[in-house]
Amino acid sequence: MALAALVPARAGAEAPALLLANVYRQGMPLADYWVSEKYDGVRGYWDGRQLRTRGGEHVAAPGWFTADWPAVPMDGELWAGHGAFAQAVSTVRQQIPADATWRRMAFMVFDLPAHGGTFDERLTALDKLVMRMNRPWVRAVAQTRVASHAALMALMRKTVGAGGEGLVLHRGASLYRGTRSDDLVKLKPFDDAEARVVAHLPGKGRYEGAMGALLVETPQGQRFRLGTGFSAAQRRDPPAIGSWITYRFRDVNPSGVPRFASFLRTREDLPP
Repeated sequence: MALAALVPARAGAEAPALLLANVYRQGMPLADYWVSEKYDGVRGYWDGRQLRTRGGEHVAAPGWFTADWPAVPMDGELWAGHGAFAQAVSTVRQQIPADATWRRMAFMVFDLPAHGGTFDERLTALDKLVMRMNRPWVRAVAQTRVASHAALMALMRKTVGAGGEGLVLHRGASLYRGTRSDDLVKLKPFDDAEARVVAHLPGKGRYEGAMGALLVETPQGQRFRLGTGFSAAQRRDPPAIGSWITYRFRDVNPSGVPRFASFLRTREDLPP
């Protein structure tokens, strides 16, 4: 079945205010945090009536996928399995859902945004809610504790070795806030972030006649050139101006520009 653009959100709909992650830093008080696998899928938000993306677009899932879901907001990841990010994105983007692809999807639920308690309390409520739903494709994300930075890094290596993207750490005493903070932090073998495409910069030499680099802008307003990590096909047909991309990098120089930045993928789950 041909894929189409994301179904537009209903009139007046806005992107949900979701909790966003900072990057883990050694020395953070690990005793305060729960740790779980970071699933490489599409952020999904059940608002109590419909399934939406992080950008607010309606997800046209089959009726059976969300049938009889409770009127309780749930935050999670629409996940197609390890190494299947592209499959998850293409499935979520279907305007007319195909059962065959949705049968391979799971909704990995990690939080209850409307619950007024701490994350410790939300975890208990979440486990009970998912158990009552009794849907094999709706799963509560497993949470654990680690005692030290060394144990955390060992768990990260084990998770990545098994096909995972990395780890997420969630402060147990925190309330759900729709902002980016240290209440939620991520740990991966490399750092990554999102930026918006501002311009296509022409190539030279072997890239003559194709895109040589993207000029991108971070949500904080920092602009920089992104010129590595692209395939030949992506240079001939680069991400559209106004679209969002994910790039990986090592660290940030004093001016705020990421060092050794490399294109990772287009974020088709985020609207222009």
